[in-house]
Amino acid sequence: MATADLPASRTEPDGSAVVRLLSYNVRSLRDDREALVRVIRACAPDIVCVQEAPRFFRWRKKTSWLARDCGLVVVTGGATAAGPMIMSSLRATVVRAEDVLLPHTPGLHRRGFATATLRFGRARLAVVSCHLSLDADERYDQAGALLGRLEASGERCTVAAGDLNDRPDGKSWQRVAGGLRDAHEAAPWGGTDTSTAVDPYQRIDGVFTSPQVEILGCGVPHGMPGVEEADLRAATDHLPVLAALRLPARGVS
Repeated sequence: MATADLPASRTEPDGSAVVRLLSYNVRSLRDDREALVRVIRACAPDIVCVQEAPRFFRWRKKTSWLARDCGLVVVTGGATAAGPMIMSSLRATVVRAEDVLLPHTPGLHRRGFATATLRFGRARLAVVSCHLSLDADERYDQAGALLGRLEASGERCTVAAGDLNDRPDGKSWQRVAGGLRDAHEAAPWGGTDTSTAVDPYQRIDGVFTSPQVEILGCGVPHGMPGVEEADLRAATDHLPVLAALRLPARGVS
């Protein structure tokens, strides 16, 4: 699939919904904010799973600015989830939202999940935005907690997206991919490596879905109309991952 061919958001006659989900580590907006906004807007997402959202001084003002300038709204997260955040377009109806703080290991950065269930017409999706630990043992435990959180949502269609701080051959990545599908592996589109933005050499950011979600394409939006390589390099230290997903109408297999 060519980069420009990623399906657009739409509602199908059978009530299913095609949604675009973007996962993006924004490094607390410490880089070129205008470039970041241009990248997000060009991807035209219905959902944005943010990692490293602002957490400290005037964090609510900063996250509100990001959502507003991207034409989105903040659903949940930020400082209250220790960094992960979810934004959405007005196409989504928020069914529920909750921030979850994970057990804290002294001496390590506090981690959490931003979680929400969103409805798109007759289709529903449970979403978790995550940023897992740099410590291997803690990261592995958090990968298990991530799977448990989605299972506890009670939704058939689920997605986890974020910075795993692990590569596809790592134990934590494999734990997540063992319970969910790695969207880029299932339907490769665009680029693969996500870190660093200036010199990408590893894939540590991903989108993972339950089997009921049809993955139409997933990857780094290199060459996508409106997404400039200079903006990708300037916006933050990670590259974004964009996925197009088809959600069945609720009650339809």
